[in-house]
Amino acid sequence: MMVGSGLRRAGLTGRAARPGRAARPVGKGGAMSSAATRTPADVARAAFDAVSRKDPDGIVATGAPGYVDDFVAVGEIRGHDAVRAFFRELFAAFPDFTMTADRIVADDTTAAVQWHAAGTFTGGPFQGIAPTGRRVEIRGVDVMEIADGLIQHNTIYYDGATFARQIGLLPGLGSRADQALLAAFNAKTTLSQRARDLRQRRRSRTR
Repeated sequence: MMVGSGLRRAGLTGRAARPGRAARPVGKGGAMSSAATRTPADVARAAFDAVSRKDPDGIVATGAPGYVDDFVAVGEIRGHDAVRAFFRELFAAFPDFTMTADRIVADDTTAAVQWHAAGTFTGGPFQGIAPTGRRVEIRGVDVMEIADGLIQHNTIYYDGATFARQIGLLPGLGSRADQALLAAFNAKTTLSQRARDLRQRRRSRTR
């Protein structure tokens, strides 16, 4: 999950868009006062509001104690302590980080949030990568499984290759370095296939 000041302007559809829904009070850390009465749309809004505030404690307050943030491009992060540490590192690495929720769609057990995020990698290291000073802009979707007013499992989809290119970990798409990397990979694949074919022919002769 990642965030932005545009959350309150985001268009809502599905059950999340039902008119006349009164806002529920927000308590300490951005958590609402009665978790059991929160709809999945409410929980998604609270989680993204906390990210917008760069509030790791508020973020984990929207999840069950053992809940999982499953970043498809990174891996699973499980439990309050690990999720809190991840977001502290993210906010430190990208001091100007913002995220905007473009759309929220929810039913009785799930909320999906379409978002875009941006930031400049000028702070501390992130996932073992030293800051490169590069600007990053990515899009993604969070799919939250919610029960008893708390996130149980959140799957976060975004383009990890685009992120890696933007921070400079991978060469730019279509650049000379990218073409050279692709050519080297294809050459290795061709050689590996020839070696497999040769071994197969030798085994066939010995039968």
